[in-house]
Amino acid sequence: MAKAPRLTESASAVFAVLAGAGTATRPQLASLAGLSKPTVSSAVVELESARLAAHSGTSSGGTGRSAAVYRLGPAAGTVLAVDLGPALTRVRGCALDGSLLAQATGSRQDAADVVREALDGLPADAPLRTVVVAVGDVTAREKEGSGMRPATAKAGPAFDAMAVALPPGVPVHLENNVNCAALAELHEGAARGHPTFGYLRIGVGIGLGIVVGGQVLRGANGAAGELARLPYPWDDDREPRHEALEEYIGARSLLRRAAEAWPDTDGPCPRTPERLFALAGEGRATARAVVGRHAADVGRLAAAVTAVLDPGLIVLGGSTGADPQLLPGVRAELGRLSWPTEVVSSTVGDLGTVVGAARLAVARGVQTVTEAARAKD
Repeated sequence: MAKAPRLTESASAVFAVLAGAGTATRPQLASLAGLSKPTVSSAVVELESARLAAHSGTSSGGTGRSAAVYRLGPAAGTVLAVDLGPALTRVRGCALDGSLLAQATGSRQDAADVVREALDGLPADAPLRTVVVAVGDVTAREKEGSGMRPATAKAGPAFDAMAVALPPGVPVHLENNVNCAALAELHEGAARGHPTFGYLRIGVGIGLGIVVGGQVLRGANGAAGELARLPYPWDDDREPRHEALEEYIGARSLLRRAAEAWPDTDGPCPRTPERLFALAGEGRATARAVVGRHAADVGRLAAAVTAVLDPGLIVLGGSTGADPQLLPGVRAELGRLSWPTEVVSSTVGDLGTVVGAARLAVARGVQTVTEAARAKD
């Protein structure tokens, strides 16, 4: 991996602003960075000489004057985001201004090939700054240098197989997939304009992404939002079991309840949640009853989240949670058990995890370049 050049503090600040803006003139950079125009001019020269910034045209102002417009240069580099999902692997390659350069999708078993396909779509002369991999469970974290490194993760053999496709020496960061999806909802989805909210994912498993003040809350062990660990059931005659709540609310139990309730007169019992929800949407009474009970269960879980966090907004996501048919039942049960809280369905869909991972990767990539600044201004 090509090392980022050492920059002055002012050049580092201007680079970060340019990465966020995509394109900007020197006066715009000065305003955004809070620096004087002469300081910005020197910084731009420094960035251009390092090929971290490049001239991309001119802009005419209201006075008739034209100003040079700058963008990131070829040496700024790229980042890679990987969603190592239970069935599919989704990969995105982005420039440090967030623009999409390459993407690929394939099975989890073919994760290494999917990563190679995305890497082949990136500019050959642009250094790969960092990789963010979204996985199902990231827990223990330990300090390493200036950041935090996930020490353990339930990524399994698929992660090990994928890792061999990555270029040597490139920093790899693991992140919880629900946290990534929550960031996508914050910036591009149903939670835009809501800096504090909870992203409740319901599918094969369950999880919660907690966003407070625009930042993901990870907790002391990186395990904030691991709803599967909530004690369940609470009953005088039964002891809570390990991850029993996830087992109860997850998609497998949902289908089992459908099978138990399904009459022969309704035809074949649905074998997937998607088919169950489709039949409910068609008005099939048994399917609607099963989906209604599921909505009430999710509403009770949302009430537990609200009691602890009071997030103001809960976004429902996941393979079953995002279905709008759940909304009325979830809202009703939450309203019965807790105080008024807005509940909406996810709008980023299946791409949410890789979109959020790409945002994290871009932020880390910019940090990789700017943290080499030397205090010589």
